Amino acid sequence: MPRDDDVWVLAQTLWGEARGDGLEGIEAVACVIINRFRAKKWFTGYKMENGVKIAGVKETCQKRFQFSCWNKNDPNYQKLLRVDENDASFVRCLNVAKKAIAGKMTDFTNNATFYHTKNIKPKWALHHAPCYETKGHFFYKDIK
Repeated sequence: MPRDDDVWVLAQTLWGEARGDGLEGIEAVACVIINRFRAKKWFTGYKMENGVKIAGVKETCQKRFQFSCWNKNDPNYQKLLRVDENDASFVRCLNVAKKAIAGKMTDFTNNATFYHTKNIKPKWALHHAPCYETKGHFFYKDIK
């Protein structure tokens, strides 16, 4: 599998963002990423192909400042670049990524497009109620 395709980069993002939150948390983050990709709003990543702007899951994952694991100063960043199929939690993320990209995953997050760990309370989340919750994350929709 190419290490720069949508499935691989989605799996890396899931691993970097939610590997400690169990299968439910990994799948919930995958739902957010797919929801962002489909939304075609400011958080959707794009690539240029033959002069045409094309939305991509990979580009959505790696869009600057969208998922902290891709920030070069994030503690997960260097680990994320080296993770592979020898890591059992990455294999779980890879399986979820394949399912998500294939459109075979039900969005149980109520169309969430944002989330944060329960350890923080970002400004954008103030005055908003989560639409879903996992062991380690709160999920939100309708954030402007």
